[in-house]
Amino acid sequence: MYISQEIYPYLPETEMSKMGRFLPQAVQERGRETRTFMPKFGLINERRNQLHEVIRLSGMNLIIDDTDHPLIIKVASIQSARLQVYFIDNDDYFQRRHLTADENGVEYPDNDERIIFYARGVLETVKKLRWTPDIIHCQGWMTALAPLYIKKAYEDDPFFRKSKIVYSVFNDDFKTPLCESFSQKILVDGVETEHLNGLDKSAADFTALSKLAVDYSDGVIQAQPTANKNVMDYAKANGKKLLAYPGEDYADAYVEFYDSLM
Repeated sequence: MYISQEIYPYLPETEMSKMGRFLPQAVQERGRETRTFMPKFGLINERRNQLHEVIRLSGMNLIIDDTDHPLIIKVASIQSARLQVYFIDNDDYFQRRHLTADENGVEYPDNDERIIFYARGVLETVKKLRWTPDIIHCQGWMTALAPLYIKKAYEDDPFFRKSKIVYSVFNDDFKTPLCESFSQKILVDGVETEHLNGLDKSAADFTALSKLAVDYSDGVIQAQPTANKNVMDYAKANGKKLLAYPGEDYADAYVEFYDSLM
């Protein structure tokens, strides 16, 4: 199962979006069943990409900071790869024409709530799909809360109890620390302040958020040669199983890494 921040061709071509597009295909071609998720950012053309809402999956509200936010699930297919992509949507968070910052490069002040909604939305959708993933691979800082929620809020859930989590470290940092109340907004049933490993006492910047993801992951991948060294060093120091950057021909190395976690 892939929880991705960017997937080509729905978003412009970047190292991350190409990974989001071609890695699931390569793994599927090696005989593994895959499911892929991403946010339904406003710049994604629904008509051209043939997105449609999945009514049976939509309809739930997620409460963030005491406010209800409807969860809308859409789906599209990359026909050439026989890949189906599930999109997490919400009018409050994902209708803007840019990803994480406006046209002037100013990062959205509610990015903290957007990543909370995305992580929780994906996990609730998987439960509705009644699918039990062996490996959950998170790619991009907008996915960084998924490991925490899986290991704590969903630790006794039969859909996730045996899942192994992989977190890919990219060089995709954000510049403005998340809202000061972020550490309180994260908290849900099963997630307590002591699980945040000090995040509640420090600025929730890219490094702190990435380290939190590493804390609750079973394996960590260096997805780029320039991936954040501080985060990779932290993973190594904390005894996480690591995959160093395997180069552009990465599919077999990734599958072997998945298997080593099982």
